[in-house]
Amino acid sequence: MFGPKGERRKALSFNRMIPNMLTMLAVCAGLTALRFGLEGRWEPAVWSLVIAAILDALDGRIARLLKSTSKLGAELDSLSDFIGFGVAPALLLYLWTMKSAGPIGWVLVLLFSVCCALRLARFNTDLEKPDQPPWTKNFFTGVPAPAGAGLVLLPLIMSFHLDWPILRHPLVVGPVIVAVAFLLVSRIPTYSFKNVRIPRNYALFLLLTVALLAALIVSAPWLTLTLILFLYLISIAFSPASYKKLERQAAENPDATLDFDDDDDEDDEPEAPKPGG
Repeated sequence: MFGPKGERRKALSFNRMIPNMLTMLAVCAGLTALRFGLEGRWEPAVWSLVIAAILDALDGRIARLLKSTSKLGAELDSLSDFIGFGVAPALLLYLWTMKSAGPIGWVLVLLFSVCCALRLARFNTDLEKPDQPPWTKNFFTGVPAPAGAGLVLLPLIMSFHLDWPILRHPLVVGPVIVAVAFLLVSRIPTYSFKNVRIPRNYALFLLLTVALLAALIVSAPWLTLTLILFLYLISIAFSPASYKKLERQAAENPDATLDFDDDDDEDDEPEAPKPGG
C-alpha cells in the first residue's frame, strides 16, 4: 500500500497493535456492562467494568514497554475511558435506582458523565504542558476516571453483600453521584500509584500481599472491592498534605529529585504519559 505521495507504507508489527487491541477490548467491556445493566444483571455489569479498568491499566503500560505509543492509541484510550468510566456507570445507576427519582435522577447521572468528560479533557490538556516539575507525576489532579467509576458505584457494590434497602434509595445514591462528580473535576491532588517503585527488600512482601488479595477477591469479591475503594477514599485525605510537602521541598531545593521511588533503576526507560487518568 502507498501513502498520499506514493511512498510505500510500512506494515505494522503485531506487537505494536497489542496496546490498541487491549483498548478496544476495554471499550467492549464497557459496552457489555451496559448490556448487563439493561438486563438487570448488576453483578456481571460491575465485573465488566472491573475488567475494563484492568485493561485500561495494562494498555498504557504495555504500550510503553513495547515502545508503541501513538496518537491513535491516545485517542482510543480517551474514548474507551469515557465509555467505560463516564457513560456506563452513570447509566447503570440510572437503571438501578435513579430513574425512580424522575428528571432529577437523569440530571444527576448526566452531571457525572459531563464531569468525567471534562476530567478526561483536562487530563489530556495537561499532558501538553512541558514545564511540570518531575515530582508531580506522582499525583493526579482530581480523581482519575477509573477510580471515579468505582467510587460512584460504591452503593451498588455494597448492596451485593449488605442487604440494606437504603443503599438503593435515590437520596443516598444521588449525593454520592454529586460528590464523586466534584472529585473528578476538583483540583485536589490524588496519588498516582502507577509510578511508585517497590524496594527490592519488600518484593517478597508485595508478592504475598498480592496472593492474599487474590484469595480475598475469590472468596469475598464485593467485600474486598468495597474495602479497596474505602482505602482509596482515605488516601485522598492524605494526598494533599503529601503534595504540599513535596512542593515545599522542591521550592527549598530546586535541584533535588523528589519522588516516591525508593529504588532507582538506571535501565528503566522514561515513561511517556498516557491519556485517560
